[in-house]
Amino acid sequence: MLNLPIQVVKMGLRPGDPVFLSPDFRVDAGLLDLVRSSEFRRLEKESKRNYATDYRLLLDFLWSRNVPWREASRQDLRDFRAWRCDAPENPRRIGGSKWNREAAAFTLLFKWAKVSPMPVDVGRREDRAPDAGKDRVSWLTPRTWRLWMDIGLRGHTRDRLVTAEWAGRTETRNTAFVRLLLSSGLRRQEGGALLMFEVPRQLLQRGRYCHGQVPAALTRTKKGRTYYVSVEAVREVETYERSERAWAVQRAQQEGRYERLPMMRIITEVTRGLKPKVRWVDRGGVEGEQALSLLTCQERQWLFIEGPDGPEPAWLWLTERGLPMDPHSWNGVFRAANLRCEEVLRPTKSGLWDVHRAYAPYATPHSARHSMALYMLVVLNELLERRYGLSPAERRDFALLFGDPWFLVQTLLGHSDVELTKRIYLAPVTHLRLSSILASIDDDPPSGQLEDLDGVFARIARESSGVQDLDAGLDERLATAG
Repeated sequence: MLNLPIQVVKMGLRPGDPVFLSPDFRVDAGLLDLVRSSEFRRLEKESKRNYATDYRLLLDFLWSRNVPWREASRQDLRDFRAWRCDAPENPRRIGGSKWNREAAAFTLLFKWAKVSPMPVDVGRREDRAPDAGKDRVSWLTPRTWRLWMDIGLRGHTRDRLVTAEWAGRTETRNTAFVRLLLSSGLRRQEGGALLMFEVPRQLLQRGRYCHGQVPAALTRTKKGRTYYVSVEAVREVETYERSERAWAVQRAQQEGRYERLPMMRIITEVTRGLKPKVRWVDRGGVEGEQALSLLTCQERQWLFIEGPDGPEPAWLWLTERGLPMDPHSWNGVFRAANLRCEEVLRPTKSGLWDVHRAYAPYATPHSARHSMALYMLVVLNELLERRYGLSPAERRDFALLFGDPWFLVQTLLGHSDVELTKRIYLAPVTHLRLSSILASIDDDPPSGQLEDLDGVFARIARESSGVQDLDAGLDERLATAG
């Protein structure tokens, strides 16, 4: 009898590798070679999953035309793009960013297969979408984030009361993760793949922020960088560690879940210095080590520490079963929170919908990164304009020494080009004179602290597109409308 797992291993397939079947249930040998190629192997786990989905859609389209994928023409790809992006009959059209990702996937496929002429090439301007990036940007103001978390993650009603049926089993974990991303500007994978001992603990001089290091293996550029996170966000993470996380670990240990895992590496040492290393020993007694910055997302999920009651994951964010939570799974948490906000804040009377106004906030993990950048730009301008009282000439000198707010935000985000920061992330405020906006703020904030900036963000939202700002009076208006 055929042992399928052994045969799969002999073919060179790895867990998670896609296998493409035609509608007549035949395995495409050419695509099987692609999956095992170095070009496909070097992709990140999520990119592999996304590319596989893109290939399936294109293959189905070409199959409907009786065109083998190796014989696809430029006209075939033009027609496919027209259907994906422009056809009114398509109820799920995509935007420019999504098309560019699909074009990159197809370019890899046809280049690997040495198809000539190339039916699509993301390097050609005509094969790229001109509006890429604009449909991926999302900003929420601070008070809108508070509303989104209260209703979507904490189970509050319009009156900011917890509903009786709200379970909230992972409330502490979810709010701590969002606070971490919103404070630091980390990407979903960068924040979602942290290990316990990587949570920043070292305070900066004035004690309001901690700083940590983003491992190179988790970044898009494969270059590590320093990031900063507020003390309040770190405290929420620590609360999660002592409560929901500890309970999940305890239950998993009692039920023997960790003993049944196919891979476990017990950490024996984490070295210090400029290039720390993680040393471990696996169940077979085999020792290994790797630079902390080079550990992949998968390798991090295999790492365990020896706790007082047995092994427990070194991975920070755990599921209710006490197992490492894949960074991709945070999309589901955000999706559920968005649906709850929509249900709670939807007007109850017919005819109240206004296409020019949002009644419920909508957020993604990347929205936190966008919003952090917008917030830091406003705060940095406030510091330069008010706290330091710089004249225009002094501000120019300051910018020459330390960089202007755009450069500082670029550094926080880890962008290689400040123009990317301006063009993509902070487009709605590039036309605003923040100095004139901030000039209307009352002088002498109490205790020398930064004052509440809700009014500043409200004006930015009114004068810009794409910024979500829902004020504190929303509940009363909606209650009246209902």
